[in-house]
Amino acid sequence: MSGSTFTVRLLGAAATILLASACGTSTAATGAGANAIKAGMPGGVLGVAKTALGPVLVDSKGLTVYLLTADTPGHSSCDAQCLQFWPLVAAPAGARVPTVQGVSAVLSVTKATSGASMLTAGGWPLYTFAQDKAPGDVNGQGKKSFGGTWYAVSASGDAVTAPPAGAPTTSGAVKGGYGY
Repeated sequence: MSGSTFTVRLLGAAATILLASACGTSTAATGAGANAIKAGMPGGVLGVAKTALGPVLVDSKGLTVYLLTADTPGHSSCDAQCLQFWPLVAAPAGARVPTVQGVSAVLSVTKATSGASMLTAGGWPLYTFAQDKAPGDVNGQGKKSFGGTWYAVSASGDAVTAPPAGAPTTSGAVKGGYGY
């Protein structure tokens, strides 16, 4: 065997090992703390974190997770325009939905209007909000758009309907479209 053939085979073997290790799934706790578990793909991590609204579900980046009251359990009504502002929480790869410590809601999977698989909690399709930039942000709380109202999701899968602490309690529509 020539030196170049040996080098190619060695590199091929190393690439195969790296690919095999990258494709494995993990249920180990992540840096998000003991209340989060890796679900197999980016965005596929759920956990519970404390916000101004109290404890709520968060995604892999620690961003608040929301539900839309226009949805029905197991069915997302958020279309392509909606998903630009309210990205879905992607379902984990594979058929198994993990159990997440601290979350009592039943976690499942449904299809978004785009056909992508997304997580549900207590039947409700889950989203994040494009204007939440840091863990603990709850900028989407109480927004009225896309046929319903957006609420953070509790660990039991229910809407957290209390306004953020210290937030003004005004009513009425936001001027100028969707208010984003």
